[in-house]
Amino acid sequence: MSAAPAVPRADTVPAARRVLAQARFEALGLLRHGEQLLVSVVLPVLALVGLSLVTFPELAVGRWAGAARIDALTPGVLALTVLSTAFTGQAILLGFERRWGVLRLLGTTPLGRGGLLLAKTTAVLGALALQLLLVAVVALLLGWRPDPLGILPAAVAVVLGTLALVALAVCVGGALRAEAVLALANLVWVLLAGVGGTLVPASTLPGGALLSLLPTAALGDALRDAFILGGWNLPALVVLLVWGVLGGLLARVLLRWSD
Repeated sequence: MSAAPAVPRADTVPAARRVLAQARFEALGLLRHGEQLLVSVVLPVLALVGLSLVTFPELAVGRWAGAARIDALTPGVLALTVLSTAFTGQAILLGFERRWGVLRLLGTTPLGRGGLLLAKTTAVLGALALQLLLVAVVALLLGWRPDPLGILPAAVAVVLGTLALVALAVCVGGALRAEAVLALANLVWVLLAGVGGTLVPASTLPGGALLSLLPTAALGDALRDAFILGGWNLPALVVLLVWGVLGGLLARVLLRWSD
């Protein structure tokens, strides 16, 4: 009688496979959460269409002066889309996952806090690829003409921005109760969208030098440089990298598997 094939123990599975398996689970959950994806797409698209029809606030300023309004607006809307999905959506989802006991189950696996953060970032990047494509199509129909040389630096900025914002989402959603997360995440979204250098360049706002150190401002500036000038904004990318590293370290400390 032949012996049954051995089933590998969870802690012997390579870490990369564990992260990818969890990322697939997270991605499927995001795609099933249609109403959250709808809000994450509809609000940026409304901002894109609405702000393209008015002349205030001025967006083509500083080194981007002379750019068409839609060209100066679209990178900020793309940054807003990343903020909506990577921070607000993930923080709220994580807060309720803790309430529902989902994280308590994950806490019994070898995935760990770092693995969960990487899995969520990977899943968000997959969802964002579809969302950013949709926003870009709408922008192109409105007359957006990005510099093709900016595709690579923009992709790097989106990856670093997503890592930073997901890490911050884990800090909030992994430490506070679900009701507090819901209120705080939406408040932060409003503040960062309005005065966080996302839609409007930080350089045009009071305290612009300080605001430029926010991850949303760095992401917005990096995308503006990429798509308007076709270049790399290395200081902004460094800011995003620092936020990602520090946020990841803090998330490993603050994340609680249950309320």
